[in-house]
Amino acid sequence: MTPFASQLPDSALASAPDEAYRHLSHAIRMGHIKPGDRLVADEVANLMGMSRMPVREAFRQLASEGLLVMRPNRGAVVRELSEEEVIEVFEMRAVLEGLAASMASKRISKRDIADLEDLMARMTRCGRDLSEWITVHRQFHERLCEVSGAPRLLQQISALHSVVEPLMRIWLENDPSSADVQAIHEQLLQDLQSGDADRAEVEVRMHVRQTADGIVAAMRRGRQQRGDTPPHDGRA
Repeated sequence: MTPFASQLPDSALASAPDEAYRHLSHAIRMGHIKPGDRLVADEVANLMGMSRMPVREAFRQLASEGLLVMRPNRGAVVRELSEEEVIEVFEMRAVLEGLAASMASKRISKRDIADLEDLMARMTRCGRDLSEWITVHRQFHERLCEVSGAPRLLQQISALHSVVEPLMRIWLENDPSSADVQAIHEQLLQDLQSGDADRAEVEVRMHVRQTADGIVAAMRRGRQQRGDTPPHDGRA
């Protein structure tokens, strides 16, 4: 079975390189193509029914975003993040999303609140469908950040989400209880409604850092199961 979605929204309007990029990015974020998997341009092009040049352009774009590693004469490999890289990405997310929440609290509208409440309800309805839960969870965070009215900030946050989303899917598949964050979202929504910018920023930073701790712990458990020696990263 091909790991690429048969149809993505507005795909008919996309150029060949954009279409290749969107399908590859979607497959990586959804976990259909996993960290460490090798991609060969000719093989991917055949699966997508296009020439290899648009696929190579997509490879280069994904590499620039940190999702692929290009290896001469060996194609591309989906990037595996180290513990240090995971911590760095989540620390960046914590700071940027905290800033976005602080800004959002000063301009949030009733429509924005309704949209966020709807996304929280959708997360609840996901039940044990963890893949869908992660998709909606990302939409919740991006919708919240959108309220900040800072498109450049949202662009940076979205790029960071894409880098760690595959790890989040693997983590939740092995630790479903980690998805129980509804209370945090409800508190955050209350902070936004009350206009408490400082509290909203603190809540978001704490939420993002707790997620990082869960993923790093899962990475360490995986290494222990494989018998790997964990690298020293300054943490206990």
